[in-house]
Amino acid sequence: MSARRVAFINEKGGTCKTTLAVNVAAYLAEKKKKRVLLVDLDTQGHAGKSLGVDPRGLSKNVFHLLTDAAVTLEQVTLPTATANLSLVPSWKEMAEFPTLAASDPERARLLARRLRPALDHYDFVLFDAPPSLGLTTTNILLAAEEVVVPVATTYLALDGCAEMVATVDDVKATYGHQALRITLVVPTLYRKTQLADEVLAKLRQYFPRRTAEPFALSVTVDEAQSHGKTIWEYAPWSRGATMLQSIAEAVDKAGR
Repeated sequence: MSARRVAFINEKGGTCKTTLAVNVAAYLAEKKKKRVLLVDLDTQGHAGKSLGVDPRGLSKNVFHLLTDAAVTLEQVTLPTATANLSLVPSWKEMAEFPTLAASDPERARLLARRLRPALDHYDFVLFDAPPSLGLTTTNILLAAEEVVVPVATTYLALDGCAEMVATVDDVKATYGHQALRITLVVPTLYRKTQLADEVLAKLRQYFPRRTAEPFALSVTVDEAQSHGKTIWEYAPWSRGATMLQSIAEAVDKAGR
C-alpha cells in the first residue's frame, strides 16, 4: 500500500505550520507505530532543528536530492530520536532551487519523482512547506494528495485560507492532479477573543467536518522546540501535547 502524502501548507508565515508538521509526524510514528518520513522544504530548516538536527553541518539535504540526479533519497534521509520517524532536512540552498530548475520541463514534478521509491517503504510522507507560493510549493502539492492548512485565528487569516483553496484548485486543474484535496484546516494561535471565535466559526462554516479543534498558544510547545524535541519527548502530558494529539488524530482520520 502506497504512503499517504500529507502537506502542511499556508502561504503566510507564522501559522505554526512547522510545529504541526513535526509533532504530527512524531505522534504518528511513536503513538501509532507508523513509518513516517518528514520532508522539510523550508529554507530555515526548522523542521530539522525541532527534531534536534542541525542542518548547517550536513553535506547533503533536500536541495541536493532535487538538483543532482546522482544523489539518492537514502543519502539525504536521517534517523531521528523518535522511533519510526525519518527526516529529509532542508537549508538555505533551497532558495536557489527555482532558479536552477527553471529550464527543466518537468521542474514541477521533481519532488514527486525523487520520492517515488519511498512510497512503498513508508506509511506517511509529510511535507513542511515554505511560507510562500512558488515552484517549491507547487512541487509539494504535486507530490502530496492531502493538504493540511494551518490558519491563524487573526485578522485577514481567512483571506490567506481562501488563497490556499484557490491554489489547490489551480494545481488540480493545471496539472490534472485530481487526487489533491484539502483534508483538514487547523485554527492556530487561538486565544479566547471575539475575533478569534468569529474566525473559528467561519472556518467551521466553510469547512464543515474538516476543521480541527483550535491549537492555542503554548509555552510548553515553544520550550520543546527550543530544546530540539517534540512535545512527546519534552512534556507528553502537557496541555500542548493534548492539543497536538487531537490534531494528529484528526489528520490520521481525515485522509481515510
